[in-house]
Amino acid sequence: MNSIKNVPARVLSRRPGHSLEAEREQFDKTQAISISKAINTQEAPVKEKHARRIILGTHHEKGAFTFWSYAIGLPLPSSSILSWKFCHVLHKVLRDGHPNVLHDCQRYRSNIREIGDLWGHLHDRYGQLVNVYTKLLLTKISFHLKHPQFPAGLEVTDEVLEKAAGTDVNNIFQLTVEMFDYMDCELKLSESVFRQLNTAIAVSQMSSGQCRLAPLIQVIQDCSHLYHYTVKLLFKLHSCLPADTLQGHRDRFHEQFHSLRNFFRRASDMLYFKRLIQIPRLPEGPPNFLRASALAEHIKPVVVIPEEAPEDEEPENLIEISTGPPAGEPVVVADLFDQTFGPPNGSVKDDRDLQIESLKREVEMLRSELEKIKLEAQRYIAQLKSQVNALEGELEEQRKQKQKALVDNEQLRHELAQLRAAQLEGERSQGLREEAERKASATEARYNKLKEKHSELVHVHAELLRKNADTAKQLTVTQQSQEEVARVKEQLAFQVEQVKRESELKLEEKSDQLEKLKRELEAKAGELARAQEALSHTEQSKSELSSRLDTLSAEKDALSGAVRQREADLLAAQSLVRETEAALSREQQRSSQEQGELQGRLAERESQEQGLRQRLLDEQFAVLRGAAAEAAGILQDAVSKLDDPLHLRCTSSPDYLVSRAQEALDAVSTLEEGHAQYLTSLAALTRFSHLAADTIINGGATSHLAPTDPADRLIDTCRECGARALELMGQLQDQQALRHMQASLVRTPLQGILQLGQELKPKSLDVRQEELGAVVDKEMAATSAAIEDAVRRIEDMMNQARHASSGVKLEVNERILNSCTDLMKAIRLLVTTSTSLQKEIVESGRGAATQQEFYAKNSRWTEGLISASKAVGWGATQLVEAADKVVLHTGKYEELIVCSHEIAASTAQLVAASKVKANKHSPHLSRLQECSRTVNERAANVVASTKSGQEQIEDRDTMDFSGLSLIKLKKQEMETQVRVLELEKTLEAERMRLGELRKQHYVLAGASGSPGEEVAIRPSTAPRSVTTKKPPLAQKPSVAPRQDHQLDKKDGIYPAQLVNY
Repeated sequence: MNSIKNVPARVLSRRPGHSLEAEREQFDKTQAISISKAINTQEAPVKEKHARRIILGTHHEKGAFTFWSYAIGLPLPSSSILSWKFCHVLHKVLRDGHPNVLHDCQRYRSNIREIGDLWGHLHDRYGQLVNVYTKLLLTKISFHLKHPQFPAGLEVTDEVLEKAAGTDVNNIFQLTVEMFDYMDCELKLSESVFRQLNTAIAVSQMSSGQCRLAPLIQVIQDCSHLYHYTVKLLFKLHSCLPADTLQGHRDRFHEQFHSLRNFFRRASDMLYFKRLIQIPRLPEGPPNFLRASALAEHIKPVVVIPEEAPEDEEPENLIEISTGPPAGEPVVVADLFDQTFGPPNGSVKDDRDLQIESLKREVEMLRSELEKIKLEAQRYIAQLKSQVNALEGELEEQRKQKQKALVDNEQLRHELAQLRAAQLEGERSQGLREEAERKASATEARYNKLKEKHSELVHVHAELLRKNADTAKQLTVTQQSQEEVARVKEQLAFQVEQVKRESELKLEEKSDQLEKLKRELEAKAGELARAQEALSHTEQSKSELSSRLDTLSAEKDALSGAVRQREADLLAAQSLVRETEAALSREQQRSSQEQGELQGRLAERESQEQGLRQRLLDEQFAVLRGAAAEAAGILQDAVSKLDDPLHLRCTSSPDYLVSRAQEALDAVSTLEEGHAQYLTSLAALTRFSHLAADTIINGGATSHLAPTDPADRLIDTCRECGARALELMGQLQDQQALRHMQASLVRTPLQGILQLGQELKPKSLDVRQEELGAVVDKEMAATSAAIEDAVRRIEDMMNQARHASSGVKLEVNERILNSCTDLMKAIRLLVTTSTSLQKEIVESGRGAATQQEFYAKNSRWTEGLISASKAVGWGATQLVEAADKVVLHTGKYEELIVCSHEIAASTAQLVAASKVKANKHSPHLSRLQECSRTVNERAANVVASTKSGQEQIEDRDTMDFSGLSLIKLKKQEMETQVRVLELEKTLEAERMRLGELRKQHYVLAGASGSPGEEVAIRPSTAPRSVTTKKPPLAQKPSVAPRQDHQLDKKDGIYPAQLVNY
C-alpha cells in the first residue's frame, strides 16, 4: 500500500485546521503500528527499527503513556512469545527511553508481576523465560527508583559512583548487596536462555534461537557496568572494613565473576552476537581485594555496539493513496488526502496532483540527503566513539601508572622510616658509648684519689708512731726525775692523758681507714698472688721447654751424624745408578731397533688381514643382499596373493593367524638384535621373510571369513605389513643403509594383525570343550529343577492367597496363579521333550565317537543349548517372583506380562536350538513343536488373566463436572493437555531408550559369534494369541540357527538368537 511518510508544510498550510489533533492522531497511529509490529506472536527477534520508533516516541511525549496505553490492550496471557517480546521491548524502552519512562512503569508494576506469575505456573518454555524476565524488570525498576543517580542505562562516571556511594560504610555495604541482587537477576536470565537453547538443540542463526538471544544484548550491556561498579565498591569496602567481615561479599562476587565470564565467553562464540555487539573479555581470575594495589590492574569492560547502515524502513500510512483500508483491519484514521482535497476525479490529473507528485519527488530527494547526513553522522559518531575508547584506554593506563607510583611512594616512605629508625638507634648507641667512657674515667679518678689518700694515711701513721716513741722517752725521763719535777709530773700526766684520749680517737678513726685499706691491699695481694702463681707456672713450663730443647738438640746431633752417613751411602748409590743407566740405555737402543722391525712386520700383516676381512665382508654382504632380494620376492609374492582371485577360496582361522603373527614378531626382535652380523642376520632374515609372508597370506585368508569392516582393516594392515617389510628388505640391500636399519618398521603392522586376529577369535563359554557335555546335562537338570521349584512355590502362594484374601481379589489371584501353574507344567513337558530329542540327536550323530566328543565337535550348537536352557530357568524364576509380588500387592501387573513374554521367547530359543540338528521326521521333534504351541497358548492365558484381573482390581473414578465453570473446565483441559504432552514425551523417550538397549543387546550377542558365521539379529516377537497395541517387548538376543534349517512360524516356533549368559 502506497503511503507518504512526511506531509510537506505547504500542504499542511492549506488544510482547514486541527493540525495538532491530526499530528497527535498520526503519532498515536505510528506508535500503534510500531508496537503491533514489534510485539507479535512470530518466533523471530524484535526488529530494531520498530523498537527505535517506540523509544523515539517516549522522547517525543516525554514519557511512556502512549506505550502503556497500547501495551495494556495486548493479549499477553494468550501467548508466551508475545509476553517474551513485550518484556524485550520494555527492557529497551527502560534503557534508552526518556527518564520519565521509569516513573510511568512504576504505575504498572502489578501488571508486570501478574504476567510473570501467570506464565511461571504454566509448563511453557517461553513462559518460564517470561517469569525470569519479569523479575529482572521489577528489580531494575526498583533499583533505579531507589537510586536516581544511576540512569536506567547504568552508564555513570566514577565520580558519580563515588558520590552515590557516599562515605557511610553502611550505605556502601547496602548498595553493594543491591548490585549483587541486580547482577543475579541478569545472570539467571542468561542461564535460562542458554539452558533452553541447549535442550532445544537450537543455533544462533535460526529465528527461534535469535528470538531468545535478542534480549541478551541488553543483559550484556547491564552486566558490564554492574561488574565494574561492584569491583569499585568492594575495593572501597575493603579499605574501610576488615577482610573477615567481607568474606561473604567476596564469595558471592567470585561466583558471579565465574558465571559472567562463562556467559561472555559463550555469547562471544555465537555468530549472532558477533555482528551486533562487541563483547569484552574478562580476566582469567577475579581481582584480589585483599591487595589495594590490585585496583590499578582492574580494566573497565567496555561494550561496543557497532553502527550499522540504517535499514530500509517501511513507509508508514500518513496519507493513504489506496481506495480503501485493508480487509480485516479497522479504519483508525481516515485518508487525510481525501479529507483535505476531496476524492480524485477519474484519471485526469489537476494541478494538485502535479503538485503532490513534485512534492513527492522533493521528499524523496530530501530523504536521500537525510540518509547521507545520517550515514556521515554515524561515521562521525563511530570515529568519536573510537577516540573515546582510545582516550579511556589512555586514562586507564595513566590511572594504573598513578597507582603504581603511589605504591612505589609508599615503599620509599617505608624504607625512609626504617633508615630514620636505624639512625636514631645509632645515635642512641653512640650516647651510651660516651656515657660508658665518662663512667670509666670517673672510676679511674676515684681510684687515683683513693690511692693518694692511702699514701697520706700511711705517712700520718708513721708520724704518730714516732710521736708515741718520743712520749715514751719523755715518760721514762719524767719517772727518773720525779722527785725534782713533782709539780711538772702532774701537769705532764694530765697532758699525757689528754693526748692519749685524742690519740685513741684519732687512732680509732685511722684504724677504720686502715682496715679498709687492708682489705683493698688483701684484694690487690690476692691478684698479685695469682699473677705470681701464673708467673711460676710460666717459669715451670719454661724449664720444661728448656729441658725438652736440650733433648731435641741431642737428637739433632744424632740425626746429623746419621744424615752424614746416609749422604755417603747416597753418593755410592748414585755412582751405581749411573752405571746401571748406561747399561739400560744401550739395551733400550737395541730393543727399539728390534721393535721397529717388528712393527713393520705387524703393519704388513694387518694390511693383509684387513684386505681379507674386507673381502669376507663383501662376500657376506653379497650373500645377504641375495637373501634379502629373495626375501623381497617372497614378500612381494605374498602381497600379490591378497589381490589374487584364486586366493579367495583360501580360508584360515584367527587362532592360526595369531600364532603366525606372534612368531613373526619374535623373528623381528631376532633380526633387530643380529643385524650387525651378516651371518646372524642371514638366518634371522630367512626366518623373518617366511614368517612374514605366511602371516600376510593367512591374514588375507582369515579376512575371507571375517565381517566386512574387520576384513577391510585386516587386508589394509596386511598390505601395510608387506610394504614395510619390502622397505626393510631394500635397506638390507644397501650397504650404507644397513648400518641404520630399522627393523621396528614392521613391528607396528604385525602388532595390528595380531590385535585384529585376537578380536576375530570366536567368543565362547569359559568352559573346555571336553566339559561341554557335562555342562549341557547339568544345565538341563538345573532347568528342570527350577521349573519344579517354581510349580511348588506357585502352589504355596495359592494356599496363602486363599487364607489372606477373599472376594474379587481371591478370584483374581486364583485365576493368575492357575494360569501360571498351567504355564509351568507346559514348560516342564517341553523341557522333558527337548531332553529326549537332544539324546536322539546325540545318538544318531555321534557315530563311533563318545558323547563328549560329539559335544566338543559341535561346540556352537552345544553352547546354544546351554544358553537356551539357562534362559528358560531364569524366566521361570522371574515369573514366580513377579506373581508373588502381584499377589502380595507389592508388584506391578506389567512385570507379570513381561515375564510371560520372556518365557515364551526363551522356550522358542530352546526349541530352535533343538531343531537345528534334529531329523525332520523325528517323532520327538513333532512332540516338541506341539509343546511349544502349548507354551505359547499358556503364556497368552497368563497375559489375558493378568489384564482382566488388573481391570477388576483397579477402580476408575468418574469425573465430577458439577460446580465447574467454563474457565475452570478450560483450565483443567489445558492442564490435562500439558499432562498428555508430558506423558507422550516420556513415552517417546522410553521407546528410544528401549531401542538403544535392544541395539546394544544385539551388538553384544553378535560379538559372541565367530567371524565366519552370519548372525541374525532381530527381536523376538510376542506369542500369537496375545494381541496388543504396545510395541514388542525386548527379548534376549541369541545366536540364530544355521541357514540350512529355516524355521516355520506355523510350527509355533519363532527364530531367536542365542546368547551366552
